[in-house]
Amino acid sequence: MTFTIRLQVIALATGFVIAHVASGQNSASSSNNNPPLPPPLKTSVTVNSVLSSETPAAITALDADQLQLIPGAELDDRLRQIPGFSLFRRSSSVVANPTTQGVSLRGTGSTGASRTLVLWDSIPINDPFGGWVYWDRIDPSYIERVEMERGASTSVFGDRAMGGTISLFSPEQTPEHLFAQVLRGNEGTADVAAGYSNLWGHWGLSLHSRAFTTDGYFITPESIRGNADNRANVRFAAGDMNLDYLGAQDRFSLHFDALAEARHNGTQLTRNSTGLGTIGASYTHSWTNDQISVIAFHTQEQFHSTFSSVTSNRNVEAVTSKQTVPVLDTGGAAYWQHHAKRWNTIVGADADHVDGTSFDYSYSTHILTPNGGTLLKHGVFGQADVAVGPVRFYAGLRHQFTGQHGDTFVSPNAGAAFGFHRFRFRASGYRSFRAPTLNELYRPFRVGNVQTLANAALVPESLTGVEAGFDWSGESTRISVTAFRNELGNLIDNATINTTPTLILRQRQNFPSALSRGLEASVRRQWTHWIGEVGYMYADARLSTGERIPQIPKQQGTAQLTFTAKSTRISGGLRAFGLIFDDDLNQFLMPGFASVGLTAEQQLTRGLSAVASVDNLLDRTYLVALTPNPNIGQPQMWRVGLKWNGRLR
Repeated sequence: MTFTIRLQVIALATGFVIAHVASGQNSASSSNNNPPLPPPLKTSVTVNSVLSSETPAAITALDADQLQLIPGAELDDRLRQIPGFSLFRRSSSVVANPTTQGVSLRGTGSTGASRTLVLWDSIPINDPFGGWVYWDRIDPSYIERVEMERGASTSVFGDRAMGGTISLFSPEQTPEHLFAQVLRGNEGTADVAAGYSNLWGHWGLSLHSRAFTTDGYFITPESIRGNADNRANVRFAAGDMNLDYLGAQDRFSLHFDALAEARHNGTQLTRNSTGLGTIGASYTHSWTNDQISVIAFHTQEQFHSTFSSVTSNRNVEAVTSKQTVPVLDTGGAAYWQHHAKRWNTIVGADADHVDGTSFDYSYSTHILTPNGGTLLKHGVFGQADVAVGPVRFYAGLRHQFTGQHGDTFVSPNAGAAFGFHRFRFRASGYRSFRAPTLNELYRPFRVGNVQTLANAALVPESLTGVEAGFDWSGESTRISVTAFRNELGNLIDNATINTTPTLILRQRQNFPSALSRGLEASVRRQWTHWIGEVGYMYADARLSTGERIPQIPKQQGTAQLTFTAKSTRISGGLRAFGLIFDDDLNQFLMPGFASVGLTAEQQLTRGLSAVASVDNLLDRTYLVALTPNPNIGQPQMWRVGLKWNGRLR
């Protein structure tokens, strides 16, 4: 069997190597084992034929059709259909504070900072100050493909990819193409989006924008709700632009995106807002077997947030502090790669500079305190693979300056992949790390009656992992199984240091060690008009003291059944999550839950469709936080509307 992987625009920044492995001709490398993927979408910034080989990683790939058949207003809601994907809390990003929207895979962490690198058309979208992700920057209806790689099986990526990488790809530029969508739903929800692309010779342009608003819902249960409580909601506008030159040997891309959002966080006086913009450019020159590339990007951001205390009867609320956090992030990289018949190699270097300060104003002392600083990270890496008979071996190494006290970190990796008829076996081992963010080092915060302090003495956390698995691909059935073991050192988490009836005091600390081990599996079966998919993950993630790592369920599973016939598509999905704890002492237990969602699309004309979706169809009530007052998750929410996706003429 022949497997092909493409390394999509490798841009290295913040210790990131902005690259991703995409499944090629036979996608048995995907844990979903989807049909063959389309050719690279952003050809102006895509590196073709970098590595023609199997990959030792477990990869899940979702194309545009699959994404559209998963309910959810935001992309994170839809990606929860993949077991192992989780944000800090079980809340949707529709109402969650952005500082809780960091993503982790395989139970590698439980704070707002991501242990996973998220790339959008090769640009990192992890927040440079805190590591979380603004999911509303991404329109889930305007994404062509998502690829999720679990584990740090390559040294190409930097410290933000300690636990894996998620790559998002926008639709390719085509002549006079128009996308437009108008949706309305309950709870005052309105979602309007439009996109346009065109080609002129070697030049391509794409424009896209989205506006979203909702009245949201109460996150405090009705039984304890008081005058201080209000609906949690969001209003945002986002837009992006790509201008590409598509030469035979020279390719250039210019990217820009911006976001403005405002949120109410569940009480009358707690709010936050963010404005950010990113501009990036890349250039690539190709020869027959070699390629050089350079990339640079710059992000400016400002985050505002207020915090409060609420009396036990939840009728009186007082603002305790407010924060303003301006952030500047500048990164760049250069790399060279060589492709041969039986071996391939890539070497590169990257650098990133983040400057951010949290200006904290206390309403009790009336003092404005700046807390922040700079992080300058830079690193070099190299990786190669070679085929020996039916087996392909991989090895790589990254040397990284962490940006703290002159410390450095070495990340090696090695792996092998072997194909035999319909089976594919893979195994890899790696060592990765994540440096603490400026947010963890310097920014305190308060949620309910829990005050969490920053810690400027934090050191980088590390992960030493091994995994092994197999993929089997038949004509209508595909199966993927992976076993993993991740040892975590100096894990950064929120440690409880004092508890009183009115306040729980915590601080970000390095826990000595932790261990996450388990199994993930997926099965996909296709009939004439039906597709059934089942996914499961078991992850026993524990601190060295024996307590479970907060916010990580031991078991989670998903199931989805899709019917397609002519111009009609209907899909129903089930998600089930085991119990979790909301604290490091495992005192606040939140039971498991299951929810059902439905989505449907009816094509009306060649480009026009009617769409509808509903989340939490059975209107189940479930806990997402104990602070120690309970917060609940999304109730039943539905949206209906029209979508145009086709040529103007």
